[in-house]
Amino acid sequence: MVSVGDEAPDFTAPLANGDVDEVTLSEAVDDGPVVLAFFPGAFTSVCSDEMETFDDKLEELADAGATLYGVSIDTPFAQNAFRDDAGLTFDLISDNDRDIIDAYDLSMDFAALGVHNLAKRSVFVVDDDGVVAYEWVSDDPGVEPDYDEVLEAARAA
Repeated sequence: MVSVGDEAPDFTAPLANGDVDEVTLSEAVDDGPVVLAFFPGAFTSVCSDEMETFDDKLEELADAGATLYGVSIDTPFAQNAFRDDAGLTFDLISDNDRDIIDAYDLSMDFAALGVHNLAKRSVFVVDDDGVVAYEWVSDDPGVEPDYDEVLEAARAA
């Protein structure tokens, strides 16, 4: 698993931003720290709560110089619908091929539901050198991150 002090695995992936573009992590960190908030799936209760709470913290993250991205396996089209439904104002990264989840070693299954290879709920702060400055990974998909801790890590990155 990717840990604090490791070089963050780079990626280029579809970006749901009201349209569909793409984002490359190594280019995104040129603008300052990047917060990657991995979540299992759009339109689910805990994921919606988490993304809405992050949206509420968006101004504070921006004041820290950080850019926030949500990351899930959902297609960018589903993510755009989720953004609209939840009123999110930040962009979501589609990892439909699960390449990012695999690179960060975050795969989990909801076997009872027949859903496999989703992202564990987790947060990484990547500094402008591309190094992981903060990591939080939960094995319990019902647990949300400590948002203030994430904000402090973004300020320190």
